[in-house]
Amino acid sequence: MHDQTTRCPCCGQLNQCAQATSAAAVNQCWCFTVQVDAQQLANLAPEQRNRRCLCPRCAQGLPPEQPAATD
Repeated sequence: MHDQTTRCPCCGQLNQCAQATSAAAVNQCWCFTVQVDAQQLANLAPEQRNRRCLCPRCAQGLPPEQPAATD
């Protein structure tokens, strides 16, 4: 099972959120300055809202990054 504090609830990728990985209060994180896509928030289950951190791509309503192709 993925660590729920560091994984995006939409795509499962690392959310890159400083708040999610720090036991202490943080002053800087990418999520402080991005406008979160309203549809992404609406898609979250009520128990996930304001409790789980989206990744930067999902927060902006972009599709998840695809893993690099291997030959």
